[in-house]
Amino acid sequence: MAEKAAANALRARIESGGVALGVLDNTYSPTLVEFYGELGVDFVWLDLEHGGPSSLDSGAMENLLRAAERTGIEPLVRLPTTDPEFVRKALDLGVRNVFLPRVESAAEVREAVRSARFTYGDGPGDRGLASPRARRWGLADDYVASEDRETLVGVTIETAESLSDLDAILDVPELGFVFIGPFDLSVALGHPGEIDHPDVQEAVERVRSAAVEAGVPVGGLGFGMDDVNEKAENGYQLINLGSTTGALKGVVDGWFDAATFDREA
Repeated sequence: MAEKAAANALRARIESGGVALGVLDNTYSPTLVEFYGELGVDFVWLDLEHGGPSSLDSGAMENLLRAAERTGIEPLVRLPTTDPEFVRKALDLGVRNVFLPRVESAAEVREAVRSARFTYGDGPGDRGLASPRARRWGLADDYVASEDRETLVGVTIETAESLSDLDAILDVPELGFVFIGPFDLSVALGHPGEIDHPDVQEAVERVRSAAVEAGVPVGGLGFGMDDVNEKAENGYQLINLGSTTGALKGVVDGWFDAATFDREA
């Protein structure tokens, strides 16, 4: 029996002008991915650049995707590279929201975005047509059109080169969003870890304002709810609230701080 693909709730949220809130699950646990869906989080960020399974490890990725599908949360998967091979593999496994690390040029971005589509502009895309998991092994109805409609590809702006080519990057057709990476920008600008340095803040604001003006959705990191609220007011549409390990640390530290007895006794 043919199956109709569900709408991509994350893409729908940002295209309608809404704000999507997510959490980085840096434990790469299917259980926690599923649980975040139960909690009503809009997306779960799976960062394959800095950790986790290989994006080419089909078994590990499928378990994470099944967990997300169970509770309807959208995975936002950052790939380890902009190589079109990795983009196509992730999409064939069933990922619908990918973003690319450390991009440097509009040409690189265009190649990656084109590799995620069957049609691109007035010409052909560069995505392979087969019957993988994304197609429900051949059972999905209207696969080509639904994949092109529902897939979302974004990039992380976090290098000096991407800042230099920012306007051209924002002009790439079908670019879904830009995600601002302040930590890598701090390294690129010669101030490692100093995300409040004026040079870093200026670069962040340059990306934000240019993207808003170009009509490209902006994503970023939230540093506490006051910052999240301010970002939402200033045009950010994808905001990461924190991480699994960060949340656990906060809770456990709170438990320890509330202890009124001598733990060393």
